[in-house]
Amino acid sequence: MKKIKFYISALLLVAVSAMSLSSCSEDKLGDTIFPDVDETLDPSSYTYQLDKFLKQNYLDKYNLTFLYKMPDVSTNMNYNLVPATYENSIDLAVLCKHLWFDVYDKVAGEDFLKTYGPRIILLIGSPAYNPTSGTEIVGLAEGGIKISLFKVNAMRINDFNMMNEYYFKTMHHEFAHILHQTKTYPNQFNTISIGHYDSNNWQDRSEGQVASLGFVTTYASSEFREDFAETIANYIVKTDAQWNHILDLASRGWASGDEDDVTSQFYCYYYYPDNDVTRDLEYVSEFNVFIEEDEDGTIHKYWRNNVDHDGNRIIVYDVEDKDGIDGVQAILDKVNIAREWLKTDWNVDLDELRKEVQTRQISYNINELRKWVTEIQ
Repeated sequence: MKKIKFYISALLLVAVSAMSLSSCSEDKLGDTIFPDVDETLDPSSYTYQLDKFLKQNYLDKYNLTFLYKMPDVSTNMNYNLVPATYENSIDLAVLCKHLWFDVYDKVAGEDFLKTYGPRIILLIGSPAYNPTSGTEIVGLAEGGIKISLFKVNAMRINDFNMMNEYYFKTMHHEFAHILHQTKTYPNQFNTISIGHYDSNNWQDRSEGQVASLGFVTTYASSEFREDFAETIANYIVKTDAQWNHILDLASRGWASGDEDDVTSQFYCYYYYPDNDVTRDLEYVSEFNVFIEEDEDGTIHKYWRNNVDHDGNRIIVYDVEDKDGIDGVQAILDKVNIAREWLKTDWNVDLDELRKEVQTRQISYNINELRKWVTEIQ
């Protein structure tokens, strides 16, 4: 079955050559070729409250234009895209402020995002789906100027993991791109997992495999700069339990199925290198795994409802870790490089960022945040 993976991309800003204009007419050009734009908001407009909130909290404060009506000139015409709904735009606008801008204001100072933050945030209702590779874009960072967030209409506001995966993590991922496009991170980072990146087939890898190789996500294994941004973003937004699960996967063996091997039909993302039942009991409730012991004492751990998406029975076999890579240490080394870079080059404490985000993301009340918009007069 073809797997669909999502990814977040960073596009580098390219220089545009200056062009001279000539005309047969002797008419003099004015100060600008663009017409004057009336920035006065219409109180009778259906979108007035959100428009006023965006002006006060983004444009006036950060010189940032927050677009949610999806002007077509701002999108890639190669994708079939739809605008974000008004209701979801409200939710993402207040969450961006609460979980991103307010966090950096508190940890790094109010001038930080005013100076280094993006100048455009664009919300798009749908993902940018690439049927050839089976991937979809959920975020773009373009030249340190513009950040686009996709799939806004799929928001499930009460599903914390979904919101974290598609939006909150994307925010920090894209901003990490903006920062490293401004000041490059140490090249030492690129050497940790050299030879293990796969820009063409990363979407076909499993979480267990890439963790064992030293990557926090499958997308991180696509290339250096995505690894860097994913490392920072995941460290910031993942809960302690989620982060420790990544490290636990990184410490275990992994094996891929072979079409000619009968055990390939029992392929599972998670492999355990020992038969220590006590150690694995925590996974029984958290990941819907249950354990069965054969008459000869062999222990099998079954994933979810005991079958995969194609109806094949899934058995988790114990696999020896033979890749020769200390996945845990590789991940921790990457985090430490990012931590030192943020502190030295930006005077930003990565652990304070994480602490503030962790506190906010488990305690916010979306109904209270919506009042920032709905109670505007």
